[in-house]
Amino acid sequence: MPDKINSQPGLDAFWMPFTANRRFKREPRLLARAEGMHYYDQAGRPILDATAGLWCVNAGHARPKIIEAVRRQVAELDYAPSFNLSHPIAFEFASRVAELTPERMDRIFFANSGSEAVDSALKIALAYQRVRGQGTRTRLIGRARGYHGVGFGGISVGGIVKNRMYFGTLLTGVDHLPHTHDIKRNAFSHGMPEHGAELADALEDIVALHDASTIAAVIVEPVAGSTGVLLPPKGYLERLRALCDKHGILLIFDEVITGFGRLGAPFAAEYFGVRPDIITMAKGLTNGSVPMGAVAVDRRIHDTILEKADSPIELFHGYTYSGHPLACAAGIATLDTYKEEKLFEHAAALSPYWQEAMHSLRDAHHVIDIRNLGLIVCIELEPRPGKPTERALEAFEAAFDAGLLIRVTSDIIALSPPLIVQKPEIDKMVEMLRTVLAKID
Repeated sequence: MPDKINSQPGLDAFWMPFTANRRFKREPRLLARAEGMHYYDQAGRPILDATAGLWCVNAGHARPKIIEAVRRQVAELDYAPSFNLSHPIAFEFASRVAELTPERMDRIFFANSGSEAVDSALKIALAYQRVRGQGTRTRLIGRARGYHGVGFGGISVGGIVKNRMYFGTLLTGVDHLPHTHDIKRNAFSHGMPEHGAELADALEDIVALHDASTIAAVIVEPVAGSTGVLLPPKGYLERLRALCDKHGILLIFDEVITGFGRLGAPFAAEYFGVRPDIITMAKGLTNGSVPMGAVAVDRRIHDTILEKADSPIELFHGYTYSGHPLACAAGIATLDTYKEEKLFEHAAALSPYWQEAMHSLRDAHHVIDIRNLGLIVCIELEPRPGKPTERALEAFEAAFDAGLLIRVTSDIIALSPPLIVQKPEIDKMVEMLRTVLAKID
């Protein structure tokens, strides 16, 4: 029997996701509690949260309204099924979410994560094409370097190599648009880059190859987050929307990261003024307090599926925990918190300060690009020769040890703080990052 990875008791059983397990368990970094803008380790040391947990704790940690809502709900109704039954709070929460989505995108399907929301959206798109008499439209189009969760549907339309390469042929009939990252023309852009709208025209090439009659939907992140904050060039999303309209293709925005104030608006669809047909969401939906995902669907898609169904059950899809009472309670309290504290407006007002502060790191050690939008920033580092990702991973560990939580992917540092962040905390993030980067070879 092989030796256990770690000699410290209690760490072996948990196989950690998206983690260098051997490295972590040799020198674990554990979080014990959280409040406001900070995590605290087991010794009580504060760690400034520059990532809203994992892009999700938009209202900050341990918010009293959310805590009380979950506590009250678990005592009243801990679980209820949503198959041919339901409970009032699920309908209330769906209505509240629909108040924030674009006009007529007011039919909400609940899942339990962003990954499930994406797979649900893809299935809804396929079902819609079939029932409206376009059953040949089975092809799904994603984008290179896109991240759409870790279900087989999500990694099929996704375009991150390591997430795909170990898992076989995935879904068939999937193609990909090119990504929008162009560091040669757009390095150190302040906000949306000037160059690259023409990259959307690659959809015409895909249509020419496969024919529009085979394509059900295109799915993109308005801002690609997990791959390293790749921004849409000016005019790109508008052009993609026009091409989808031209060819009868549904457009899906994966807003798991951009939803709920990250860009200073409820959704990126509003921020960019581009209306998709379907929106996926999770993370900020419940402030990360209870797992939940959702899909907002254009009313015409929903109504077509219901009206043309050949069975009493119109969509053969769902989850045991769809519309879970605790998640709905947390979600309503989260939306109340956003509204009462005007957190979306606060994020919009603070974005210019965030932009200038983060771009002040342009001359920091190893930095080759900085890109930002809303309260998101990417600080791209020059890779260490022959050792990609090592430099950023060392920066992650050094930052944590210094009292700052950052997110790294490849050789990219991504920051997305809770929307309650204030200017002094932004200044502190910049100062700490500059110090960390100066110490790394």
